[in-house]
Amino acid sequence: MKRFVRICALGIALMMPELVLASTWSIDQDHSGVGFSVRHLMVSNVKGSFSRFSGTVDLGDSDITASKVSAVIEASSINTNVQKRDDHLRSADFFDAARYPNITFVSKKWSRIADGKLKVTGNLTMHGTTKEVVLHVEPFSKEIRDAWGKTRRGTTATTRINRQDFGITWNKALDAGGVTIGDEVDIVLDIEMVRTGQ
Repeated sequence: MKRFVRICALGIALMMPELVLASTWSIDQDHSGVGFSVRHLMVSNVKGSFSRFSGTVDLGDSDITASKVSAVIEASSINTNVQKRDDHLRSADFFDAARYPNITFVSKKWSRIADGKLKVTGNLTMHGTTKEVVLHVEPFSKEIRDAWGKTRRGTTATTRINRQDFGITWNKALDAGGVTIGDEVDIVLDIEMVRTGQ
């Protein structure tokens, strides 16, 4: 009978590995960053960030490809260090933050690539439009315990999107040719996570 119970328990664990092999982590806003860069006047890059965001990572401890992540960014928290520009970016010309307050990402697939790096495919919803994007993720750091007994680890992820794909189309033509703002936006996510349930 005991042998039968052990076999049943093993079968359940194999059928539902996420219940046994995953650890849950929360993104630490105070020690993480959501940054972006976009071309300006075709001569330089303007950088900015979002200051309010949250997220949860269910990390596959035995199989990293079984992981999941979901995150929310408050569009109104955009900051490029120029108040007038930030107000314009919050307006209906760009993010329309009053109508679409949140930018969300939900992963669909995690894949291993070379040198321990990962490719995380998921749905990015912004300005009321959802598109599939791919995050290129550096290997996760080793776990470390901080002075307050919390377990932490981190990573960096990057991607490039086209703002036109999300209906953010405002621009002005230049007399010499070209446009004021580029369409391609480079995104850098510096993520520090805290293990939950400690």
